[in-house]
Amino acid sequence: MSPSRLTKSLLRKAMVSWRDEPTRYDIEALQANTERVGLVIRLRWVLVAVLAVFSLVGGWVYSLEVPPAELVDNMRIPALAIAFVVLYNTYYALTYRRLGNIAFLNHAQLLFDVIVVTVLVYYSGGVHSWFYAMYALFVLEAAFILPRVRDTLIVAGFCALGYGLVLWGEFFGVLPHVDMPFTEGDLHLSRTYVAVRYLWQVAVLCVTAVVATRMTAIVRDREKQLIGATIVDERTGLYDRKYFLRALTSELLRAERDERPLWVLMIDIDSFGRFNRLFGIPAGDRMIASVAEALVRALEECMLSRDSDTNVLARFGGEEFGFLLAEGCSGGPPSAEDALRIAEAVRSAVAELRLDEAGVTVSIGGASYPEHGPTADLVLSAADEALHTAATGGGNRIVLAGPES
Repeated sequence: MSPSRLTKSLLRKAMVSWRDEPTRYDIEALQANTERVGLVIRLRWVLVAVLAVFSLVGGWVYSLEVPPAELVDNMRIPALAIAFVVLYNTYYALTYRRLGNIAFLNHAQLLFDVIVVTVLVYYSGGVHSWFYAMYALFVLEAAFILPRVRDTLIVAGFCALGYGLVLWGEFFGVLPHVDMPFTEGDLHLSRTYVAVRYLWQVAVLCVTAVVATRMTAIVRDREKQLIGATIVDERTGLYDRKYFLRALTSELLRAERDERPLWVLMIDIDSFGRFNRLFGIPAGDRMIASVAEALVRALEECMLSRDSDTNVLARFGGEEFGFLLAEGCSGGPPSAEDALRIAEAVRSAVAELRLDEAGVTVSIGGASYPEHGPTADLVLSAADEALHTAATGGGNRIVLAGPES
C-alpha cells in the first residue's frame, strides 16, 4: 500500500464517520457529533469547578481536626491531576470544532478523564475513596460522543481496569496505601471486601454502559426522525425554507472540502399580488401549486431530481422558491452554464402555465459559491440581489450575480 493510500486508510479509521463522497446527512451527523463533543467539554468545566469548590470546602473542614502539613501532603498530587484536566480541556475547548470528529481524540479525552479519576481514587484512600462514582459519569459521556457501542464498552472496561489497579495493587502490596483521615485503614487488606467492592463497581459500570448506549441510541434515532419531520411545505410538497438553509450550510461545507462550486437560484413569481387581487387568493394558492409542479418538471427535463441528496428545490414562503444546485447536469461540479440552462427551463415552463386562462411569469436570480461569497448568507444575499434586478427589470428574466456581488 502506497503512503498516500495508507494515510487515507488511517484517516478513515480515525474519523467518527467518513466516506469518499459523504452525503449531506453524513455531514449533518458529523456536525451534531461535534456539538455533543462541545457539550461534554463544557460539562467538564463544571466538573472541574465542582471539584475545586469541594477541595476548598472539604480541605477547610478537614483542617479543623487534621494537621495542615498532612492535609497539604495528601492533596498535592490530586491538585496536579486537576491542573492536568484544566490543561487538556483547554486544548479541546479551542480545537473541538476542527477536531471533534476525530475518533481517537475523543477516546483520548475520555481516557485522560479516567486516568485523572484513578489518581484521585488512589490518593483519597483507594478502597475508601468516594471518587469511584465518577467513573459512571465518563461512561455516560462516552455513550454521548462515541459512535459505536463497543467504544463505550471499551471506556467502561478502562474504568474498571483503573479502579482494579488501585484496589488490587494495594491489596497485593504493589501500591503503598494512602491513609486518609477518618477511615478504617485495614479494609484495603480484606480480600472479601476488596473483591465485593470491585465487583460492585464493575457491575455498575457494565449496567451504566448498557443503559447509556441504549438511551443514546434512542436519542439519536429521534434526532434522525426530527430531521425528516416538518421539512415539507404542505401546499406544494416541496421542501421548506428551514430545510433548504440547513442543506445549503451542509453542502457549503462539502463544497469547501472538495474545492468545488455550488449555485443557488432564487425564483419569484412576478406581480403575484396583482394576480391574487384579480383572481382571488384560492386561485393564487392553486397557481403556486402549479408553479411548483412546473419547477419539478423543468428539473426532471434537465435530468435533475428534486429528491437528490445534493440538489434541493424548496418553497421559501409566499410566491418565492429556492433551488440549490450542488451537482451539475452531467453529474460533475455545477457551472454557470448549468445554472443558466436550469433557470431557462424553469422560466419557460412557468411561462407556459395556464390556470383558468390566466398565467404568470417568474424572475430568477442566481449566485455561486465561492465566487459570490464564502458563506451561505453571502451567497443567498447575492442571489437575492440578482433576483431583485431581474424583477425590477421587467420580470420574466434571468440574472446571475456579477463577479463583484
